[in-house]
Amino acid sequence: MTATIPELTARSYLPRRPGFGGLIKRILPQTLFGRSLLIIVTPVILLQVVATWIFYDRHWDTMTNRLAYAVGGEIGMVIEQLERDVTMADRTETLSMAARTMDLIITFEPEAILPPQRRELTSLLERTLGMALDERVHKPFLIDTRVASNWIEIRVQMADGVLSVMSPERRLFSSTTYIFLLWMVGAAMVLFAIAIIFMRNQIRPIRRLAAAADAFGKGRDVTRFKMEGATEVRQAAAAFLVMRERIQRQISQRTEMLAGVSHDLRTPLTRMKIQLELFGDCQEVEDLKVDVIDMEQMIEGYLAFARGEGAEAPVPTDLNRLINEAVSSARRDGAIVDLHLEGELSLPLRPNSVKRCLANLIGNARRYADHVWVQAGRRDDAIEITVDDDGPGIPASSHEDVFRPFFRLEGSRNRSTGGVGLGLTIARDVIRSHGGDITLGDSPRGGLRAVVRLPV
Repeated sequence: MTATIPELTARSYLPRRPGFGGLIKRILPQTLFGRSLLIIVTPVILLQVVATWIFYDRHWDTMTNRLAYAVGGEIGMVIEQLERDVTMADRTETLSMAARTMDLIITFEPEAILPPQRRELTSLLERTLGMALDERVHKPFLIDTRVASNWIEIRVQMADGVLSVMSPERRLFSSTTYIFLLWMVGAAMVLFAIAIIFMRNQIRPIRRLAAAADAFGKGRDVTRFKMEGATEVRQAAAAFLVMRERIQRQISQRTEMLAGVSHDLRTPLTRMKIQLELFGDCQEVEDLKVDVIDMEQMIEGYLAFARGEGAEAPVPTDLNRLINEAVSSARRDGAIVDLHLEGELSLPLRPNSVKRCLANLIGNARRYADHVWVQAGRRDDAIEITVDDDGPGIPASSHEDVFRPFFRLEGSRNRSTGGVGLGLTIARDVIRSHGGDITLGDSPRGGLRAVVRLPV
């Protein structure tokens, strides 16, 4: 049976189990620096692993076999010569000649017998030497690598005694192995250091670009930013600068347009008010006067909105001072406001705009409530300001709608008690220009809670 389109759509949103690709993503570094370094380091490590494996497989085994078989052949030759010697003087001369020419310490123990059980050969060197002795000597033997430091003892059972051979370790394996390993590790460390320094220099312009974009998103000045780094990074930086200029130009044009329109409308409104005063008193004239007053309030709202996006530059500001001033102003107007500040709060802000935003939020709360609570403090990587009231609140379905320009709630927040519907719009616009946001919710005090978050 063929599945319908809604069924296929629903299946596409079902949670999927993390596969092999998801596991790799969790293991891999999350930063560009880490991933770039991994791209550089991984081939070097693989190359060294392959080279080391080939070295051990070819050089180490080959050289160890050759050296072990050489020592085994020399021991076999000494044993054959000792078996040909008739007198003890001949044997002594053979052992002396072997010591002089073979770099071996050889002694003969007459009537000695090796223990019946041979120790198991565990190391690669012991096994290789054992195979060489089996092939070249053809007699029972024991190998002891613990008799002395850097020496190996080989005891061979002969017909009339035991031949003891002390061989230095240098005769049985190549010391170039350690040199090779040290060279590989040292070269890898040098390459890693160069890669880290190089990658840091390449990543630094990207981090500066990210910091500049973050600062611009928070409404802060980015005058010292300059293009640097690789060609692609410079292209991204150039695109950022162009985008910044376009956004600033758009904001400036919007502000100038709103300010110009609002200012130009004041002249005809003034003439209308003068003419209405000359008409005398009647119901129609009073209605027109009310309409003119409403239009003046709207124009003031336009101008306030335009000033909220003005050319005020961000400066290091004591946020506690701004909050105190906004609360003090509300208290002078008769509001009951409780204030609680947690520590010193300072960050780059447009002080006049933020103060206007806080005044709007506190004024909006006191207009519809008897008691207002203001609290501010650091929360993770942001400063959070909460404004609670004990008023009627706002339905959850309208929490976002009230931020729309000129949106007005009916009922308790009616036109006769409120403004023109731009207060919350201006407040959110100011906070978002600083990279933060304002959200509304239900207050534990019973009314509305406004939460302002400003990134540090």
